[in-house]
Amino acid sequence: MTFAKPSHNNILDIAGKTEQSNSSNTLSCPELKDHEGIRTVSGGEIMEPIQIGDLVIKENGPFFIIAGPCVIENESVTLEVARFLRKTGDELGIPVIFKSSYDKANRTSLDSFRGPGLEKGLQILSRVKEETGLPVLSDVHERDQVEQAAAVLDVIQIPAFLCRQTDLILAAARTNVPINIKKGQFLAPWDMAPAVEKVRSTGNHRLLLTERGSAFGYNNLVVDMRSIAVLKDFGFPVIFDATHSVQLPGGGGHCSSGQREYVGNLARAAVAAGADGVFMEIHPSPDSALCDGPNSLPLSDVRDLLQALQAIYQVVRP
Repeated sequence: MTFAKPSHNNILDIAGKTEQSNSSNTLSCPELKDHEGIRTVSGGEIMEPIQIGDLVIKENGPFFIIAGPCVIENESVTLEVARFLRKTGDELGIPVIFKSSYDKANRTSLDSFRGPGLEKGLQILSRVKEETGLPVLSDVHERDQVEQAAAVLDVIQIPAFLCRQTDLILAAARTNVPINIKKGQFLAPWDMAPAVEKVRSTGNHRLLLTERGSAFGYNNLVVDMRSIAVLKDFGFPVIFDATHSVQLPGGGGHCSSGQREYVGNLARAAVAAGADGVFMEIHPSPDSALCDGPNSLPLSDVRDLLQALQAIYQVVRP
């Protein structure tokens, strides 16, 4: 059986129908066109490069990563990982966006560690920026946290579980800070069209889209690499989340489990399939990490993987 990727003009037709609404606030899905080989959206508007710190994300590079511990455990671990990423990125010539969460509000169990909270977490992320010069990203779960987070973050991330939350997306986008929306595990890639349009409706075109796997029965995820091609048709950079894609949601009973041994396989495949960058959670000691340890990479594995990803990227890009 062959798979026909949705064309620009019928990206929702494959689902069999488009969502209907009587509301005057209904957001239509963008018609995607080509303009001299550059992906564009309805109205003939050419997507401009996205600048995040010193990194400028363009159609053909550079390859970059979003990486860090799943959650801010404390300042010491956070800075250790940030320094490691700064040094490794500089040595390999790979730009890095540092990632860590100040509050993991979607943990499986009430007893799971969530992080230091908004104020303390943003203080630690500010310290990362000051000491390493890396741009920082964190996820925001609540609309009333957006303004305070935007004052520190270089990228606001919308978690996969919240990728359809209109008010949260609009509030984040209105800050004009770059937005990274993670595709929900419950969505087909073309179903990200409304989320894209919500961001664009605010005038903010600095948008990243992240593929992080799809639900596959119970307590399991699978990655369809065709998703990267579909998401790229929206005209924005596409990131592959290599560590959450090997997560086993709820697979640990009162917490999620994971299979970090497959991170490299999926990351290499994703870059070959056209991903612009890779997202990965890393930790000095994943087995003792307070969040997502089973699917996090140890620091010792990061450099070799990045070198492999960079080599693949250079082969597949013209």
